Amino acid sequence: MKKITPKAVCNFISKREDEGYKNQYGKVLIIAGNEMYGGAAILAAEGSVYSGAGLTTLASHHVNRTSLHSRLPECMFIDYANRNQLKTLFASFDTILIGPGLGLDEEAHSLLEFTLQNMAQHQNLIIDGDGITLYAKGDLQKPSCHLYFTPHAGEFERLKKLAPHDASMEEIQRTLDATIVLKGHRTKVITNADSWQNIYGSPAMATGGMGDMLAGIIAGLMKQTSNPLHGVLAGVFFHSYIGDILAKKKFIVLPTEISAALPTYLKIFSEMQED
Repeated sequence: MKKITPKAVCNFISKREDEGYKNQYGKVLIIAGNEMYGGAAILAAEGSVYSGAGLTTLASHHVNRTSLHSRLPECMFIDYANRNQLKTLFASFDTILIGPGLGLDEEAHSLLEFTLQNMAQHQNLIIDGDGITLYAKGDLQKPSCHLYFTPHAGEFERLKKLAPHDASMEEIQRTLDATIVLKGHRTKVITNADSWQNIYGSPAMATGGMGDMLAGIIAGLMKQTSNPLHGVLAGVFFHSYIGDILAKKKFIVLPTEISAALPTYLKIFSEMQED
């Protein structure tokens, strides 16, 4: 299993071109946050914005609009009940993240089904949180796109039910035909070609919303690297690397503290590429 090291990651993050513009850094759609869990959606959106995505849009329950715009005016908003607007805009996004704080009711199931049906082959789809639990029920079609799951241990147990009994990690990955980001003290990234393990992470990060932030960071980095996998690996790395640094002086590290520090560390690593 390969290690996700600073030396590897510094080659994933490039300096921005002098004439760079927002559309070349990725257009991210996040479908998340019901009326109870809007915070999860906003944290995911913050992860995408602070990681440098050119444009980030949150599709969420209408009650979350004011909170989002008061905290993160850089992020656009769609009421996810407006399926016509969602469908019209869907093809314009490079990366779609669905699941943080989405809930498990019929509305959430319908949104996931809608997303899976409307994905194009060139797009990246990240399924996180409640989206994983809904997908693991096995009654939804697999999308024709690049698929990523970001489960914690409990959510991974649900996904395992889609694979043969006692299947290995590699067999589960092949069954899902997706990249798996298995979150934990030493997060693992499993693809059809390689497996990677993060070397950072702290118990100070065991706070609510940390996984939502990670999913947003990964979504935001996917189009800023030479290929989406490098965005996944960089997102996993920076999330824990910054958490470890903050944990040296803090008993608890909050997701918003990681996002606040993210642009600084992205800048540092973009200027220390290995030849």
